[in-house]
Amino acid sequence: MTEVLGKIGNKRWTICALLFFAATINYIDRQVIGLLKPALEKEFGWDERTYAAIVFSFQFAYAIGMVLSGRIIDRIGIKKGFIIFVTIWSLAAMGHGFAHLLPSFSLPWMQIDAKTGFAWVTLTGAAAGFALMRFILGLGEAGNFPAAIKATAEWFPKKERAFATGIFNSGTNVGALGAPLLVPWIAVTWGWEWAFIVTGAIGFALGHLVGLGLPLSPRTPDHHRGRARPYRIRSTRRAGQGQLAQPAQVPPDVGLCYW
Repeated sequence: MTEVLGKIGNKRWTICALLFFAATINYIDRQVIGLLKPALEKEFGWDERTYAAIVFSFQFAYAIGMVLSGRIIDRIGIKKGFIIFVTIWSLAAMGHGFAHLLPSFSLPWMQIDAKTGFAWVTLTGAAAGFALMRFILGLGEAGNFPAAIKATAEWFPKKERAFATGIFNSGTNVGALGAPLLVPWIAVTWGWEWAFIVTGAIGFALGHLVGLGLPLSPRTPDHHRGRARPYRIRSTRRAGQGQLAQPAQVPPDVGLCYW
């Protein structure tokens, strides 16, 4: 028993590192469109309202995904849930590179504007394709933080959970800093399409390494440093509960990801 408890204690910081890399990948993928905004607006003739409608599709899907992903992860577990969600968001990220290939595609969508308020608009061509990809990206990326929070609750004792959360959540800022170094170089070298494809492929590969590296949830996750403490799984807050408070996990500079 002591050997098992020791293994749990040794694993928890490896898990924290994996969650850190997952948050980094998550923020790199969502930032690409903001870094390529001038080039995309020039190529497709978008105005600010069209671009705002495209960005809104991600935010809208992200809000929906936060509620749904928590419940899904509670049902199927962190490991399977994370792999599913990273697959969705990585394929959607790569799909941005092909979003302009359906010129006849149209999509009725919502728009919120400071002057006109709420309105329905019809996006066409590349704008419709990008809005669809952003929506799918939002649904997929929403699963990252419920999974990370649940993993932290299951593998860390209460006195270390805030510290572990701070570590993995710092990956969002690493991603926000790393994307401007990587994305423009790819876009200048190979074209804006490849900026989406390459970053999405990197996220797919690394994300699956993270997902596969996450061990199954322990039966007694509060056993650390050889000290046994009673722990009841039913007392752990479910990932699907309280997700409306999730924006507190997101850095205040989140708007800079898109403009």
